[in-house]
Amino acid sequence: SRMSKNYCICSILLLLIRKVILRAKIYAPSESSELSRSRSKPYFQSGRPRTKRSWVWNQFFVLEEYMGTDPLYVGKLHSDVDKGDGSIKYILSGEGASSIFIIDENTGDIHATKRLDREEQAYYTLRAQALDRLTNKPVEPESEFVIKIQDINDNEPKFLDGPYTAGVPEMSPVGTSVVQVTATDADDPTYGNSARVVYSILQGQPYFSVEPKTGVIKTALPNMDREAKDQYLLVIQAKDMVGQNGGLSGTTSVTVTLTDVNDNPPRFPRRSYQYNVPESLPVASVVARIKAADADVGSNAEMEYKIVDGDGLGVFKITVDKDTQEGIIAIQKELDFEAKTSYTLRIEAANLHVDTRFLSLGPFSDMTTVKIIVEDVDEPPVFTSRLYSMVVSEAAKVGTIIGTVAAHDPDASNSPVRYSIDRNTDLERYFNIDANSGVITTAKSLDRETNAVHNITVLAMESQNPAQIGRGYVAITILDINDNAPEFAMEYETTVCENAQPGQVIQKISAIDKDDPPNGHQFYFSLTAEAANNHNFTLQDNKDNTATVLTRRNGFRRQEQSVFYLPIFIVDSGSPSLSSTNTLTIRVCDCDADGVAQTCNAEAYVLPAGLSTGALIAILACVLTLLVLVLLIVTMRRRKKEPLIFDEERDIRENIVRYDDEGGGEEDTEAFDMAALRNLNIIRDTKTRRDVTPEIQFLSRPTFKSIPDNVIFREFIWERLKEADVDPCAPPYDSLQTYAFEGNGSVAESLSSLDSISSNSDQNYDYLSDWGPRFKRLADMYGTGPESLYS
Repeated sequence: SRMSKNYCICSILLLLIRKVILRAKIYAPSESSELSRSRSKPYFQSGRPRTKRSWVWNQFFVLEEYMGTDPLYVGKLHSDVDKGDGSIKYILSGEGASSIFIIDENTGDIHATKRLDREEQAYYTLRAQALDRLTNKPVEPESEFVIKIQDINDNEPKFLDGPYTAGVPEMSPVGTSVVQVTATDADDPTYGNSARVVYSILQGQPYFSVEPKTGVIKTALPNMDREAKDQYLLVIQAKDMVGQNGGLSGTTSVTVTLTDVNDNPPRFPRRSYQYNVPESLPVASVVARIKAADADVGSNAEMEYKIVDGDGLGVFKITVDKDTQEGIIAIQKELDFEAKTSYTLRIEAANLHVDTRFLSLGPFSDMTTVKIIVEDVDEPPVFTSRLYSMVVSEAAKVGTIIGTVAAHDPDASNSPVRYSIDRNTDLERYFNIDANSGVITTAKSLDRETNAVHNITVLAMESQNPAQIGRGYVAITILDINDNAPEFAMEYETTVCENAQPGQVIQKISAIDKDDPPNGHQFYFSLTAEAANNHNFTLQDNKDNTATVLTRRNGFRRQEQSVFYLPIFIVDSGSPSLSSTNTLTIRVCDCDADGVAQTCNAEAYVLPAGLSTGALIAILACVLTLLVLVLLIVTMRRRKKEPLIFDEERDIRENIVRYDDEGGGEEDTEAFDMAALRNLNIIRDTKTRRDVTPEIQFLSRPTFKSIPDNVIFREFIWERLKEADVDPCAPPYDSLQTYAFEGNGSVAESLSSLDSISSNSDQNYDYLSDWGPRFKRLADMYGTGPESLYS
């Protein structure tokens, strides 16, 4: 509060001093006015000669942030033309005219009506003019002047980029640069010390310091250790007025992190380690994990481990876990308690990345001793060989000895061993083994062509502890004998052209044999004795396990014989040799000029005498069409017989049922009883409806008398309605019924020909037969000749 009072007093004093200076400038001595008048240019105005002007001002200054209640006096405008009699008035235009700055048009005094802020606008450019009050014409040319806003210290320094974070390596020397902070002040840097900033540190001593003018933060203490403290919070102050009292200040925070360097060597927590390991542990199993402690982090804590001495150099190996930096000791060779019961290892751990600046802190490596005790376990029997290879001929008889396997108990007890075959590897049970001696014999006949090599597993079990089982692997190779005759290498499709010439090659054949003789196959080809003298084909052995079939004649005809069968005799070179007879099927074909077969079917010559393929297809299409028509007719008949009564599950409501059912024309006399539509006096059978209460029915219906036509139709509809009510086949809801009733008792009678067939008319229609084939159908229906419909 005391600082605020001092600031207000200083501001008021500055304003008073500034006002005195401005007034001294405005009301200068007459010598200055005259000097200014002598330098001004003449200005001519119509009606009277223009005198020289003499403005006695250039620019004005006004302090910002004026807080008074009265308008702030800026300055005064005056012209030599103004005699003080009120004939001259002054006007002001430009930036802020009337809104910020006002002028007394009589005296030329300028005042500021609003608080000004230099940081918002540093100066205002305005134009002034003196006018004749009566004519409102200028007596002086318009001139431009500037009102500058004079700065006061009203803005504190600000760190626009704060807060800051920085890092510096640990153990850095004093004066190591960390980071530079910068504060900006919105006040005028060209006027006074309002924008001159000085930096200081408020929090962070004695570890760091800051340069007052540049804002560079540096280390102030040597040997700062990250492992002791890795982060510091600094508070930096920026103060204007060159740090003097009354200046404004701003602060920011700087977080400084010490980055790691390799200044800590690895150290094992213990000088020696001991681990117990069972001898049954397989190779590559992990025995132990050891770790040297290193206070550093990241790459500075990366280590390598190695076995530098001890009797387990070839038995164990050590590697490093990249994630945990642990040394992993693993088995490199199988352990055997009976051979060696313990091992001693001398292990070294060293940093991978050593900083030479800190070698004085000691060697960046450490040593420890690891002792490994091998524990005895009951081991399964061990075979003398990991894999036994044996051979046997496929001609060997059952019980033939193939070979012997041997296993022993490696433990000190040396228990007896019993042998067996793992039947999962010998599903067909081709082999047996003696449980005591390990002798393997054949149990079934062998076939090399089925399985040339048998891989079986032999189990060896301790007699005292059958749970201890050792496994041995035996590969039995079956030796081949000549027990398979040769045969064609493939199914040949041989053809001969009808225009083939004698001696023409029609097929080249080869043979295969399932056997595998040591010197390879050698086959011999010939025709059988019964085929040797045939007149159609011959066989030539090429002596390279192939043979060629040639024609002996020409003139092959499919009509005579379309297929030939040629038996070929094939013999191998085995001991003893085996042979077989294979039949080659040769078809006679029609070929083009290049000898390419076109058709080989003898039936092709029979087709022209019968029906062509197109005719057969047409017949089949007609048959299918007839079948479809029959199915449609049957379906339509079944639909006609369906009752009109709906099922109980269907929705019952008032509907109009439409049946698009048409009669068959005049020829159809069975579909409908047309007499019932023409004669009302026909007695119908009374049908009882199941869904209504039956009424008393009369056996006979009274005959209709000669009454008016409308009564006839009314009675007709009434009768049909009663019949529908008692008809069990009628739907159980209102429906639309259509009747072709024309009335009765017509003088002209019916003109319809529906009952022409049953009519007793004496009219003769025999003349229809003379009208040609178009009227033949009518003549058959109404004629009385022998070719009539009922003849």
